[in-house]
Amino acid sequence: MSKTMKVNLTLINMGSENDSPDVDHDGVAVVEEAKADLAPPPMFQIVMLDDDYTPMEFVVDVLQTFFSMNREKATQIMLTVHTQGKAPCGVFTKDVAETKALQVVQYARENQHPLMCEVEKL
Repeated sequence: MSKTMKVNLTLINMGSENDSPDVDHDGVAVVEEAKADLAPPPMFQIVMLDDDYTPMEFVVDVLQTFFSMNREKATQIMLTVHTQGKAPCGVFTKDVAETKALQVVQYARENQHPLMCEVEKL
């Protein structure tokens, strides 16, 4: 895989202003590495919402399948959703968070459950 680096190049002409462009000049090339203006991407959390119909075991299964949680952690999150009405399931970049939330909702619909998720910017 090739790596690309952006650089600023400044050429300093050491000849006089009256020199013709045909004449070779001794010059100095200064190469500076460009400052990277990279900021980390904004992060979003997926929040699972409680409802009165989705079985607790199904919620645990969703948390294990889509958020790679172990059974204990998934059960803790499920109980938080059940008792507090909602709970965060994970923090991701925007595209990943939206995709995971959509996958969870589609999976719930395929299994006739009204489980819902929200995506919130942190």
